[in-house]
Amino acid sequence: MISAQAWSDAEVLWDFHQMHHAVRPCSVAVGLGSHDLGVADATVALYKQGMAPLIVFTGATSRTTLSRMPHGEAVHYRERALELGVPSVDIMVEPRARNTGENIQFTRDLLAEASIEVSSVLLVSKPYEERRAYATARKLWPDVDFVSASTPMTLQEYVDSIGDAHLVLDMLVGALQRLMIYPAQGFMVSMPVPDAVTAAYERLCVQGFTSRLAPTSKSESRVDNVTG
Repeated sequence: MISAQAWSDAEVLWDFHQMHHAVRPCSVAVGLGSHDLGVADATVALYKQGMAPLIVFTGATSRTTLSRMPHGEAVHYRERALELGVPSVDIMVEPRARNTGENIQFTRDLLAEASIEVSSVLLVSKPYEERRAYATARKLWPDVDFVSASTPMTLQEYVDSIGDAHLVLDMLVGALQRLMIYPAQGFMVSMPVPDAVTAAYERLCVQGFTSRLAPTSKSESRVDNVTG
């Protein structure tokens, strides 16, 4: 049972994790692999709105996706996009990335090898991964403008889609921790965390929503996967 205080704190983190960018047309849309096919759906919806002429799906498998996406997250995302009517010629697949940094690095390299000029990227992720993905991309691809996007939904709607409120709160806490510790490790740019968000995060940790916290040593935390 999630207490009223824990839910309120989770709402604070949920709102902070989203960048609240106004979506605009970009050179390419990049869908970051995860357990959530909703990322593929959101990417396709933006493509159909004319927000990008090309889609890149990036992601291998992780401990949370191996059973449901055995061919790799990016491959399954591509299959979903094809089902939704996106022409295969407008989809590229990067199938090797196992963490957010590799998602960005390998996608950048893939597009460069294909001689595709990129000045802006529509970065599509799970709602609570927007800020983390943006901070990572700004670090690793600094000469490109990024616009963050995800499926528009409330925390309650996301919990209902996952079916496990405790797990979702764990993931919100884990994503916030990474925003705080990864800049010092060189994995992303620093993004200020308001005191109210820090306080909500700390209360959730005390209440035990900690299963998705990353190891604190540099050597261990770098293998953390984008799926969190």
